Amino acid sequence: MTEALDLPLARSAVNRDYLSRTKSGLFEELANNSSTKYLPIFDGKVLLNGPADHPSPELKLFSAAELPAPLYSVYLGAAEGAHHLEDGSAIVLNVYEKDQAELIQSNPDAWQVLRRTGGGLSPFDAGIYAQSLALFNWHTTHGFCPKCGAATEITQAGWVRICPNDSHEIYPRTDPAIIVSVIDQQDRILLGSQGIWEDNRWSVLAGFVEPGESLNAAVIREIYEEAGVKVIDPVYLASQSWPFPYSLMLGFTAKVDPNHAKNELVPDGEEIEKLRWFSRAEILAEAKDLLLPGRMTISRALIENWLGETVISATELNSK
Repeated sequence: MTEALDLPLARSAVNRDYLSRTKSGLFEELANNSSTKYLPIFDGKVLLNGPADHPSPELKLFSAAELPAPLYSVYLGAAEGAHHLEDGSAIVLNVYEKDQAELIQSNPDAWQVLRRTGGGLSPFDAGIYAQSLALFNWHTTHGFCPKCGAATEITQAGWVRICPNDSHEIYPRTDPAIIVSVIDQQDRILLGSQGIWEDNRWSVLAGFVEPGESLNAAVIREIYEEAGVKVIDPVYLASQSWPFPYSLMLGFTAKVDPNHAKNELVPDGEEIEKLRWFSRAEILAEAKDLLLPGRMTISRALIENWLGETVISATELNSK
């Protein structure tokens, strides 16, 4: 099935150019090319050209001469169709620690995590942001060999970590997770709220795919575990990266099993504390008070795909 939703983190304008990752002296070659651009990242945060709440934020890219030596670098690939870069320009992720980051930008508030504000990024910026943050998070959590515990070494332009003891190679991981708009016989959507959220924050339900499990099976299991609802006919809609830390969100819609339509909603009490069925009229009438997922998320896309229109919720009103 073709992807039906336009998702911010499903876009890309980067040729990942994987064959270049094994080239000897790659980073030196790239540094000597004036068209190469660098994205610095510190503690999972990046810099922007202009304020984070700008309707069209843009990642701040640098030349090699403008940056100090990084902790390590990752070759992301070559630009394709980027509105502000020529095609073929190399893009490199530079990872920094606090002291190094202060040499680039001394104001700590200037460094941004774009979990909620990144919905306005261009396809190019959204693609390299998701790629960069996922790789940063993977490197941060996979610094040691799972077999012997030795500190691993970075190779292949930042795409592989290798154990110095037995040459065991560790590759970046992606955790698949399903996320589902559950629709009942009255054409209402099921939204849940976690206990740590504000009272009026709601989202569709999601969960990780377990080992040996198909995506459809994961949809059916997760919805029953989190809400006590049995669903049928899962239909795949779209996917996007979610680099918090390194997930791939697989969006589905599913119908409530008519044989169990009258069952009560049963929040699992761990991840989900409250559940509620919303009609379209209720979403529109209560929008100014509802904290719906941000526009960077597939959650919001699934809700508006069911709704049939975009909606301005308290999430957007509060950010202005």
